Amino acid sequence: MAQPRWIEINCDMGEGFGRWKMGPDEDLMQYVDVANIACGFHAGDPSTMARTARLAKQHGVRVGAHPGLPDLVGFGRRRMDIAAADVHAAVLYQVGALAGILAAEGVPLNHVKPHGELYFSVQRDAATRDAVLRAVRAFDVPVYGLPTAAMRDDCRRLGVTLVPELYVDIDYDDTGALVPVAESARATPDSITDRVETFRRTGQVKSRTGAMVDTLVARQGSSICIHSDLPGALENAAAAKAVVNKLQESGGVGGNHLGYIDPSARTRMNRGFGAENSPVTRSAAHQRR
Repeated sequence: MAQPRWIEINCDMGEGFGRWKMGPDEDLMQYVDVANIACGFHAGDPSTMARTARLAKQHGVRVGAHPGLPDLVGFGRRRMDIAAADVHAAVLYQVGALAGILAAEGVPLNHVKPHGELYFSVQRDAATRDAVLRAVRAFDVPVYGLPTAAMRDDCRRLGVTLVPELYVDIDYDDTGALVPVAESARATPDSITDRVETFRRTGQVKSRTGAMVDTLVARQGSSICIHSDLPGALENAAAAKAVVNKLQESGGVGGNHLGYIDPSARTRMNRGFGAENSPVTRSAAHQRR
């Protein structure tokens, strides 16, 4: 019997710092399934992390760590020359800090998702990718990322579950690679709806030049990413939620297309993308500990 297909919405949150707020987190929570909480290096601070964790708990939203490069001024989106050993330690440090806050709130750590330039560096640099994945493995949770061949191979090698992401508010280039936020066109609710619906029908997305390109995620389902710091974030999240609800109502579809099932029913669907258990199964196991 074919595995059911799934889709969820994740959002980068808790990206303010001290008195400075970034993103309408309180309003966004109603539209998302998963919150990626900044851990202090690119944004966030202990009180913001704790407040965002409590907010997610109130809304029944799963929580993951969103570690970045040590770059508050550049919001973690500038290239930095950092040794792999230092990247490994930095990810351990950040995820460990959030894990402690979550433990105090009675919330399990769901996953780790690198932020900004660290996310891009994981895709292009083998040493950085190995450093990040080894840090994730220490917490026995999945990693969210792009399911490139190199990423899939390294996740298998290290026994880390990979949750593939579909990006709807930044661009893809003609090779199917992500375009940085600063170089992407501004997303709108209509463009987000069109991208998800096109992806559902074809397993492809439209690049910034208008070409139809593969994203590598259509066969096994994906997590839709929304950026809380971008203009129109609330409207974009609402549009993503509306189209996901539409998929839920229509049920699963065959072939390479992406349908929807309730995440609580998802089991063992990431086989071939790292460890055998799905993110939901593993998160539930953490809750029972």
